This record gives sequence, C-alpha cells and structure tokens, in this order.
Amino acid sequence: MGDALIWFITNIGMGFYNIFYALTHLSLWLDWSDNEALMRFIYYGASIELFFALFDIFLVVTVIGLIVPRVMWGCTIALESLANFIGRAAAWVGLLMVLQQVMVVFLQSVFRLGNLTIAPLGFGFTQSVGWFSEELKLYNAIVVALCVTYTFVQGGHVRVDLVYAVVRFRTKKIIDMFGSIFFMVPAAVLTWLYAWFFLWRNLITPKVSASDSLELMLRKSKIVKWNVETIGFSPSGFNGYFLFKILMCTFTALVLLQAVAFFYRSLLEFREGEQSENKYLDKDTLGEGEEAYEGTH
Repeated sequence: MGDALIWFITNIGMGFYNIFYALTHLSLWLDWSDNEALMRFIYYGASIELFFALFDIFLVVTVIGLIVPRVMWGCTIALESLANFIGRAAAWVGLLMVLQQVMVVFLQSVFRLGNLTIAPLGFGFTQSVGWFSEELKLYNAIVVALCVTYTFVQGGHVRVDLVYAVVRFRTKKIIDMFGSIFFMVPAAVLTWLYAWFFLWRNLITPKVSASDSLELMLRKSKIVKWNVETIGFSPSGFNGYFLFKILMCTFTALVLLQAVAFFYRSLLEFREGEQSENKYLDKDTLGEGEEAYEGTH
C-alpha cells in the first residue's frame, strides 16, 4: 500500500515535469519527418506519463475552480459547447446518409449503373456504386461517435433510475460526481488504450503494440514506414476503414472531456444548490408546448 502511494505521488510530480519538457521539446514528438519522433508520439499517446500529465492539469484546474468558481463554470461551458458544436455539425451527416442511400438504390436498381463519378469544382472522383453503398457505414459511425457527448449534454441518453429519481438534489449531484469519475473516466481510458494502438497498427509498419517498450519502438523507427489500411470487405467496396479507428479515438477523447465537464457541473450545482441546476446549459428545444417530448422519458 505504501509503495503504491509513493508511486502515485511520484507520478503526479513527474507529470508536471513531463508537461514542461514536452512543451519545450516539441520536435521530439511532433516532427514526424523524424521516424523516432513519430514513434515517441505513438508510445506516449497511450502511456502512464500522458495520463498523469492530464491528471495534473485536471487537478490544477479543479483547485483553481474551487477557489474561483467562475473558472470552473467557464471550463464546463467550454467543454459542453464543444460537445454541442461537434454533435450538431455531425448530425447533418444523417441527412447525407439518407440522400446517398436513395441515390445508391436508384443507380443500382433503376439505372443499373456500376460506377459513379463525382466531380465538384472539376476534380473527378470515380468509384463503384458498391463503394458508395458501403461508405454508408462510415456515416453511421460518424453520427454515433461524434454525437454521443452532444446527446449526453442534451439529456437524450436512456437511463434507468432505481434510486436516483427519489433522492434529494445534493445526493443526486454526489451520485453524478461519483459516476463521472469512477465510471465514465475509467471506461474512456480503457477504451483509449485499446483504440490508440489499434489505430496505429493499421497506419504504419512494423506493427506496434501496448506491450512495446520505448526502446523497442525507437529501434523499430529505423525501418518504420506508412502503410495505411486500404483493404475493403469486397474487391470494389469501401476501403477507408482506418477512418473508423480514428473515430474510435475521437469518440473516446470526447467522452473523457465530457466526464470532466459533467463532474465540474455536478460539483458546482452541489455547492450552489437547486437554483443552479442546468445553469448556463445550452440545451436544444422543440419549441413551446413540446416539452413532454424533450430529453429522456
């Protein structure tokens, strides 16, 4: 127990040093013309060092926010606004998905065309109709991955309340804070650890894994090269499946940010009381008289 506590405190202290070192030596991990910098970026992208660096930032912002509540409100509003902006923009992909599905049905079933050329601004892009049909999976993934935190902010997720609905206001806020820290954050971190290396295993060769040490990855950098996955499920089908891996990482990052925002909002509402519930919340509405159809019911 003592060793674990020493390890935890040591890593918190090293987190501040690692932040300073990373910001003052950007070329060591952002100059991808150097293969060693690329491998450092991959290694530290899902490392203990990164976790504690982010944890240190969270601690500093939280302490400042407890002293100056408007700072914490500002962070909450900024993170919720980010989720709303991305979600509202990505939701339009649903319309594109429907229009493309109608186009594919007509081209395949009515006009019997095999290929389709799209040439906006004179630049041609030709693929088979089957390619456009399989691309619909990407649109669906975009809506799911990028709208998840927007839906959470808007209160649109389905939840089953056995105790939550009948307890007092401040008890609800304690439950929300506990859930964000001990459920949302661990789930997001665990998903990131798998998704990060799953992404890079389909972008470069030789393949990398979470079990690789930094020294091993730096040795691999001598022969590393880009090898972006372009294999589809069918010979002429959609071949951009590496985009799904990018969406997995983006989804996880958004959930982690929203966990922080939800914790801050719950903490602030706990301190300020019921009058602060949904304070500054940018929530969509269907209009006057449609309240019964909003949120989760």
